[in-house]
Amino acid sequence: MFQHARSQSGVSAALSILRLIFVNTVRHVRKSHGNPLLGLLVNITQAMILVAVFTFMYSILGVRGTAIQGDFILFIMSGIFLFLTHNKALGAVAGAETAASPMMQHAPMNTAIALTSAALSTLYTQILSVTVILVGYELLSGAVEFQNLTGAFGMLMMAWASGAAIGTVVFAAKPWAPRFVQIVQTIYTRANMFTSGKMFVANQTPGYMLAMFTWNPLFHTIDQARGFTFVNYNPHNSSVTYPIYFSLVFITIGLLAEFFTRRRISLSWSAR
Repeated sequence: MFQHARSQSGVSAALSILRLIFVNTVRHVRKSHGNPLLGLLVNITQAMILVAVFTFMYSILGVRGTAIQGDFILFIMSGIFLFLTHNKALGAVAGAETAASPMMQHAPMNTAIALTSAALSTLYTQILSVTVILVGYELLSGAVEFQNLTGAFGMLMMAWASGAAIGTVVFAAKPWAPRFVQIVQTIYTRANMFTSGKMFVANQTPGYMLAMFTWNPLFHTIDQARGFTFVNYNPHNSSVTYPIYFSLVFITIGLLAEFFTRRRISLSWSAR
């Protein structure tokens, strides 16, 4: 009944929000596993299993020679890392707390903080996992060499950003039709196994097939990442700017839709 309103300066309010984002990000990181180290090991194991499966599949099918000339394992990793980062960012943001969540009853918590924390927790986990795997591979083989490490890391960030942007749209739409939106999200993440382009080289793909992949921002980030990774590969069928524009458009649509949903969402919706 009695409340004490405390005025804050702009800097103080910004620091308070950053502190809340940090605390909530840590909570998201620990949510998947009580022990953060074991949670990181699970994430690393998942990536290594996918790398091993695709390496084995290429060897069995006898199409290993169709990959980019250079380190074959690095070619596989360049696709797997971005694929996992994109899909995990999408899933984390789409599964963030909504305006009807009990967490939102604790001021100054809001959905913007929840979305930011979910995205940052995935980024932290994926960057740490990628770093550990690459350092381990370098120690074992001594063959890790990037033509442009900054550019390759930038494409990893774009894979994360585009996944988070799509996740924001899914997050805003999910309260209206949770089952349908969940099905669409599942179809998209499963389709990324093929449409992301991680299994083949874009420059070697026939023109009539490119229309099946060029709509996907992950296709562009993976192909451009391989251009930054290998000195003898110059991507012709993808763009650096497409995933940037795609992410900006989808994050704008997602935030506008989330604002519309937040003003109308009801606690009774969760009972559906």
